[in-house]
Amino acid sequence: MNICLFTKEEISKPLPYKDERAQHLIKILHKKEGDSFSAGIIEGKAGTACITKIETFETTSSDGKKTYTDGKIYFSFTPETDGKLLHPLKLIVGFPRPIQLKRLLRDVAGLGVEEVHLTATELTEKSYLNSDLAQESECYKMLLEGTEQAASTHVPKIFIHDDLSKAINSVCKINHIEENKRLLLDNIRPQNNLYDYLQNLSLSNSTPVVAAIGSERGWTENERKLFLENNFTLLSMGSRVLRTETACTVASSLILARMGVLN
Repeated sequence: MNICLFTKEEISKPLPYKDERAQHLIKILHKKEGDSFSAGIIEGKAGTACITKIETFETTSSDGKKTYTDGKIYFSFTPETDGKLLHPLKLIVGFPRPIQLKRLLRDVAGLGVEEVHLTATELTEKSYLNSDLAQESECYKMLLEGTEQAASTHVPKIFIHDDLSKAINSVCKINHIEENKRLLLDNIRPQNNLYDYLQNLSLSNSTPVVAAIGSERGWTENERKLFLENNFTLLSMGSRVLRTETACTVASSLILARMGVLN
């Protein structure tokens, strides 16, 4: 946690001592009264917070068997910047294993991807879609962790689709993404490799791009056909078969570098 994030409602209130953010400040960062720490408002300003008072007291559990410390941390907040804005890269991702999904969401949030569209595919393991993590609220928690790691205040948006065609329509047609900015990562009959393709593509930090990455079993022929019908370009990242979260990180990094936002 490289920044402590609060909602607009929380930023003006004391932080409960048992809150995990308070525990991080006290036990990990060893902050005391008078110390400052990086803080920000989710989807808003980033700045510096100063601890003005730490109020603690001992209390017991309802059954009287346990004693623990409770209280509040009072702080002031001084906004300084607009935070690190997200980049106009949108990902369509075939729903991966839940343990992979956790890493994937943290990493792409850290990179500053704007949107993540998780979608069921023909080869998606149905149990993945029924996992606890297959909920927008749970995915948001992972994206928030990645945002805190990146010391940012802006959290990528998460969308979950039960059909690939819905994901494509949601990303490409609603956002009016240009056809040559629609990239399908696939090592079966690629038209080019991603690195070379990007060298001939005019991108800036305001150019919307969508990249589609399959689940661990990849895309089917029907899905490739659907992407081609929607004017995606099939691109490889070499002959090695990558994990879904690895492919997302590598592809995102190459695209963001071409946008000039990793300078």
